[in-house]
Amino acid sequence: MNLLWLQSGGCGGCSMSLLCADTADFAGQLEGAGIRLLWHPSLSLASGADVVALLDNLLAGRIALDALCVEGALLRGPNGTGRFHVLAGTGVAMIDWVRRLAGVARHVVAVGACAAWGGVTAAGSNPTEATGLQHDDERPGGLLGPDFRSRSGLPVVNIAGCPTHPGWVLETLMALAADLLGPADLDALGRPRFYADQLVHHGCTRNEFYEFKASAEKPSDLGCMMEHMGCKGTQAHADCNTRLWNGEGSCTRGGHACISCTEPGFQDPGHAFAETPKIAGIPVGLPTDMPKAWFVALASLSKSATPRRVRENATADHRVVAPQIRKTGRR
Repeated sequence: MNLLWLQSGGCGGCSMSLLCADTADFAGQLEGAGIRLLWHPSLSLASGADVVALLDNLLAGRIALDALCVEGALLRGPNGTGRFHVLAGTGVAMIDWVRRLAGVARHVVAVGACAAWGGVTAAGSNPTEATGLQHDDERPGGLLGPDFRSRSGLPVVNIAGCPTHPGWVLETLMALAADLLGPADLDALGRPRFYADQLVHHGCTRNEFYEFKASAEKPSDLGCMMEHMGCKGTQAHADCNTRLWNGEGSCTRGGHACISCTEPGFQDPGHAFAETPKIAGIPVGLPTDMPKAWFVALASLSKSATPRRVRENATADHRVVAPQIRKTGRR
């Protein structure tokens, strides 16, 4: 599978995440999966005329383009011209190159939230008119339009995240190379279901605190960060707490609330990331698939049943009360 990787409007963080993974032999893994990296702006030696010649050969069909990966948002400004981002040495806007190459690619892959829906690059007033490949935040469309399908018949495959987990990228590319990724393997937003059918909440080390609604009150506390600290782990589709970063880390394990970076519009929550907006004391963002009345009833019961150990540890930065020692044999 011939793979071309382009970077548009963004920070390059998804490439950095991929290259800083504990399995650092990125090129070796691609080669082992039968994937030939034609060009990557940070990894390839070719530049200038050599890259332009490669792009021309891909468009002409002299070299097959099996997978077009785009990292970073597509900058349509000013006024839809795309002149804010021109591919060096060509005089042609990056959005025009992406449109042309997407038209001949067997698969089109958005790497990261910016390429998927605009992401941080599209935050605020969005002066650069940044958008995703096939979504403009929650709205279908983006640069390529809602009806776009690559030569394989698939829509844009959105490996969303800010940044993406290295495993999501590598496993998606390997699945495409082996023809193991079909329409049924993508969710309603075009994300690979092997990671998007799960929630960040799954596997969170703070789940006991969540069960009893024993909440953290400041950044260093051990308790659940949903009630006061802005955590959206019960709403964010990703497997961050079961597929750990470099084998041991995640946002919540590092003491930071999940900001739901795999979801459209996460960059503009309407409040500080470390705050939980509430109405009448009830968090606005409740766990997915849970009616508000159920949550209120369960939260009230859970708080009344919270063990002293859980309640006191929740607002401490270390374990102050250890579990009691009891016989666990059957009686």
